Amino acid sequence: MCELLGMSANVPTDICFSFSGLIQRGGNTGPHRDGWGITFYEGKGFRTFKDPKPSSQSKIAELVQNYPIKSCAVVSHIRQANRGQVNLENTHPFTRELWGRYWTFAHNGQLSDYQELETGRFRPVGETDSELSFCWLLHQLESKFPEPPQDMVAMFRYVAQCCESLKKLGVYNMMLSDGEYVMTFCTNHLYWITRRAPFGKASLLDEDITINFQEETTPNDVVSVIATQPLTGNETWHRMKPGEYNLFHFGEMIESNVDALVDVKFAEVKPKSQAPTESL
Repeated sequence: MCELLGMSANVPTDICFSFSGLIQRGGNTGPHRDGWGITFYEGKGFRTFKDPKPSSQSKIAELVQNYPIKSCAVVSHIRQANRGQVNLENTHPFTRELWGRYWTFAHNGQLSDYQELETGRFRPVGETDSELSFCWLLHQLESKFPEPPQDMVAMFRYVAQCCESLKKLGVYNMMLSDGEYVMTFCTNHLYWITRRAPFGKASLLDEDITINFQEETTPNDVVSVIATQPLTGNETWHRMKPGEYNLFHFGEMIESNVDALVDVKFAEVKPKSQAPTESL
């Protein structure tokens, strides 16, 4: 399986802290050695960095870790290949245009009997079930909404219905963003956390790094982080339920199909050394 990481914020924010924990799982503290990628939105544009090498050994990942790109929406992925070769075209996230917007997608899981999914004009470049399912999703959206939808929340509800259909083919944890909204859908493993004032300290599980968010934020900042597994050990993460989807808009969760969420709090981690960074 792969791992996902996403962020939604109300002000441009860098994700260096969380990304530092994630990349260690790509061949160091985790088995996800088959490539990694990350997409940052900036206005209507985006920057994507990818590498088919393990993230824990990647010089490009090291650059991203040390280069505080600020964004209101981020989608990232580390890969453990189960469909398609280990190469750049099969490395997530994937981006396509629809309705004059760039849509970015990443998937964790494995599908069966997916080859016959109709993708219309959206054709996969690589060999993965993930990219093909993304193309299928976009085809469904374009068929349902020939013109840009006026009600984006209703549109994302339809995406969730499509994800329910794909879930019948296997494990389908996904993340989708257009730079303004960040949507998540869970089959088995996804967690989220929203950080807001009063901010405190956080310690990574996979790296000896602690940050005091109070020193790096303003009282008005709101930042939500979504990950396959919690990245910090001294904060409360919400575990998503099977079939749950959540929609984040500039840091705030504005839509969910689950009334009650399960809180999971891990034992506090005491790192050997503290190295604060300006990030979430």
